[in-house]
Amino acid sequence: MPLSKANRIILVVSAFLIIVLVLFAILRDNADAITLHQANALLKNKEVKKVIVTKEYVYLKTDNAYYKIASSQVTPKMFVDYKVVVGKESNTIIIYILCLVLLLGIGSLVFKFLQNRGFFRQVEYTNSSNKNSSVPLSMNTPIEAIKSNVSFDDIGGISDVKIELEEIIDFMKNPKRYKNFGARMPRGVLLVGPPGVGKTMIAKAVANAADVPFYYQSGASFVQIYVGMGAKRVHELFAAAKKNAPSIIFIDEIDAVGKKRDGQRNDEREATLNQLLTEMDGFEGSSGVIVVAATNKIDVLDPALLRAGRFDRRVFVELPTKREREAILMKYLSKVPHELDVSVVANMTVGFNGAALATLVNEAALLALRQNDFHVTLDHFYQVKDKVMFGKKKLKMLNDKQKAYRITYQAGKVIVATYYDLSFEKLMLSNEKLTPATDEPFIKQELEARVKMLIAGSVACDMKYKEHASSAKNDLDEAKEITRKMVQEYGMGSALIVAKEEQELLLVRLYEETTMLLESLVEVMKSVESILQDRESITKEEVKKYINEVF
Repeated sequence: MPLSKANRIILVVSAFLIIVLVLFAILRDNADAITLHQANALLKNKEVKKVIVTKEYVYLKTDNAYYKIASSQVTPKMFVDYKVVVGKESNTIIIYILCLVLLLGIGSLVFKFLQNRGFFRQVEYTNSSNKNSSVPLSMNTPIEAIKSNVSFDDIGGISDVKIELEEIIDFMKNPKRYKNFGARMPRGVLLVGPPGVGKTMIAKAVANAADVPFYYQSGASFVQIYVGMGAKRVHELFAAAKKNAPSIIFIDEIDAVGKKRDGQRNDEREATLNQLLTEMDGFEGSSGVIVVAATNKIDVLDPALLRAGRFDRRVFVELPTKREREAILMKYLSKVPHELDVSVVANMTVGFNGAALATLVNEAALLALRQNDFHVTLDHFYQVKDKVMFGKKKLKMLNDKQKAYRITYQAGKVIVATYYDLSFEKLMLSNEKLTPATDEPFIKQELEARVKMLIAGSVACDMKYKEHASSAKNDLDEAKEITRKMVQEYGMGSALIVAKEEQELLLVRLYEETTMLLESLVEVMKSVESILQDRESITKEEVKKYINEVF
């Protein structure tokens, strides 16, 4: 911990006194006073080597000593045989001041050096170790409100959420209206939704619209290895918010501190949670403080947090719909020169959250700059979409045989995906995934179509080469997982209580149906393979055109 203000003052004053004493010892007048008789004896014996005359004294310097005698006691005739030097008293004062300034400067530099090296922190930690005050510096940082500059106009596609929160905004602006009617606002609002949907931005927008102080804390910041510090931090947070009420407390990722208690232990996490429950329960109706928290794991939260009187209102922030994606894209494209239909981009971004859409627009803009284009076009979005969804992965160097297997594998996948109208726009030869996996509910036919797409590459290679490559592992793993859930969890097998071999039978049936489909589309396979061989990419519209020529 840093030195206190009082300790710093004492240290500076002590250093100053030491410097003054040192300078006094060095610059003080150390000549011995002598009488006129003694001076004459020194001059007569030729012991004086140098004579210095000032206004008050005459200094006589010998080989072994330094003497002085008052100027009023001597006459100029006494020093006829000597070279007399006229001294000035002001020189001593100037030298004294310069030395003082120099030493103070050196001392300041040394102090700064030691402070930067952590010397004083270590000293204070050692001195206070017996007082159990070894607390991290971050825990002593005062809790201060921030002024939110995020408005609802900056967030697209949250009209339903905004309606839910308008009451809270109005309450914080006009509390008397609700109190006079005998109503109170929820003490806590829990924003629930997957990562990246904008929960933190929504909380900031509420604070901005209500024009009140906004206290932001991460749930992880309360979890400390020092016993009692998390609870202390919670108390300080609520005390600061009440002092500046009306205000909003926002706790991000509250599941880090609010997980269910098992009753087996009483550690720091549980002590912090208990303090949080106490603070929320102790809110008076007139406190003017509303707690907003965010989580994507509501199922792990302690029931005491979710009961009425604490987080008694829940707002679910879901992945944006097509219309909401259009609104979000329009926000991010407002400052980007572009020539495209936003609805087309919205169609190709099923499963994207707000953060992913922001990244998509930024990556497309960066690509346009790299290619020296004046506008962002749809082709730029096609090129960067997979990079945003799956990450950029460099295609390994393939020999001719490996590339042939890869082309056939990807051709099988893209044909089946197009035939069942799965969500994708373009296939790249380097893609390991073609369509995103989502958590939305599917009917049996949709799940089977996805499994067929995942095994189509292996089916195509087995048809043409009688074998497939090890790169099919990821697709096969996902296909097995989907079929396992279908028969064991979703009740989509031949019976609700499945037989042991039910999953294997389902996979065999889907493999056979995929084989029959690709056998009927052999000419389409040849056309798609030819395009992939030539330019290593193909769009869904191109594949659909080839399939329509057959059917």
